[in-house]
Amino acid sequence: MTPFPAELLRLGPLVVTDTVVLSLLISLALLLGLRVAMSIPRAREVLEIGYDILDQQVKGLTGAEVGPLVPLILTMWLFIGVANLLGLVPAVASPTRDLGLAVALASISFLAGHIYALRTNPRAYLHHYIEPNPFLLPFNILGEVSRTIALALRLFGNMLSATLVGAIFVYLAGLLVPVPLMLLSVLTSVVQAYIFGVLTLVFAASSIEVASRPRGHGRSSDDTAAGDGVAVQGESS
Repeated sequence: MTPFPAELLRLGPLVVTDTVVLSLLISLALLLGLRVAMSIPRAREVLEIGYDILDQQVKGLTGAEVGPLVPLILTMWLFIGVANLLGLVPAVASPTRDLGLAVALASISFLAGHIYALRTNPRAYLHHYIEPNPFLLPFNILGEVSRTIALALRLFGNMLSATLVGAIFVYLAGLLVPVPLMLLSVLTSVVQAYIFGVLTLVFAASSIEVASRPRGHGRSSDDTAAGDGVAVQGESS
């Protein structure tokens, strides 16, 4: 198991790594698993109840209208959680320890908020980037990009460090001694997936709230995440 992406196949300039293969396998397994579960009446009822519970929890995390974002957040929780836990399988490294996948997931998070905000009120949303002064446009754009980078680096750093620590313990102590460490890794994997989804929701909700504001309200300093990736919901008008 290597802490960095391993090249499996090269087709000219195209390089296929273990991250690509594992990501595709996870996606296909989740799709097929859900399709099979939905075809079983009892399992379908359980999934529908679980979805309703999670739907209410996601909507309760923010005051904005985030109904369309619920499927995206739940999908991120499921995919990232499974990808993180995959690193506990012997000889298999978690795909999320690859910076490329972390950046791809953070880019989806970045685009989701802007797309839904532009669908809500494109003119108001674009206008807030030049409030209260047009000279702030570069700084507002930089703030949007920096929180996306922080989101990717958080997931990448945590999962890469977990992979490295696990590999070192296995090398030094064998397979049986690190069992308590594996239990801690399960908790870390689940928490990282949850945090990633919640931050995606908070960032998107912040953008949607800005687009929903009446004209004349300036950009609140709470609408932009700080450098450490923690976002605070802006005051409602």
